[in-house]
Amino acid sequence: MGRAFEYRKARKMKRWGNMARVFTKLGKEITIATRDGGPDPETNPRLRVLIQQSKKENMPKENVERAIKKATDKDYTDLKEVLFEGYGPYGVAIVVETATDNNTRTVANVRSYFNKHGGSLGTSGSLSFLFDHKCVFKIGPKEGVSLEDLELELIDYGVDEIENDDDGIVLYGEFKSYSDIQHYLEDNGYEIHSAEFERIPLDTKVVDDEQRAQIEKLLEKFEEDEDVQNVFHNMEEAVD
Repeated sequence: MGRAFEYRKARKMKRWGNMARVFTKLGKEITIATRDGGPDPETNPRLRVLIQQSKKENMPKENVERAIKKATDKDYTDLKEVLFEGYGPYGVAIVVETATDNNTRTVANVRSYFNKHGGSLGTSGSLSFLFDHKCVFKIGPKEGVSLEDLELELIDYGVDEIENDDDGIVLYGEFKSYSDIQHYLEDNGYEIHSAEFERIPLDTKVVDDEQRAQIEKLLEKFEEDEDVQNVFHNMEEAVD
């Protein structure tokens, strides 16, 4: 299995464990996608995939409709996507993706989490070189198409890693290839379960159990914040 797949598999269960958290995150992504590409999923590819993903996550239809309406409401307070980068304890690099309607609040919260847990907030772009920015698709298998055949076909569309998962196939591609990969999958009749963006560390930092526990407390503070969409780090994942 590839490096990206192993990293993602180790962290995904915890990240998606809280159903309310999943709905909040998806709702914001749907609102942002609607704002950027319009409310019609037929003409908005990103929204189309997010609606499909919301069904897979059993997100109530009214939640989806509310998230779309929010972006077209005249009283809508615009969500801004803001990226924060910093170091946690023991030199672990942390990238925090947020979607916020109050940047002042979000900056203050993120800085306080870093400071209170032995870390420090860095400047924008200071840690980007430590991570690969990838698009990640989870799709259903297609009868008569092997993993090897699919991989050979998708190389030309920007996919650089394919793995079998517990309930589907996971594709990793370059961030800029998202649209090309989505179009190929839809044109060829693949069911897209989810489509996300991940930051995969190029190298990981080994920590002991005591250090890990301290870093996990910081990561949990980020995950609990409603403005936070994703948290990525380069700490070596624990081995079960």
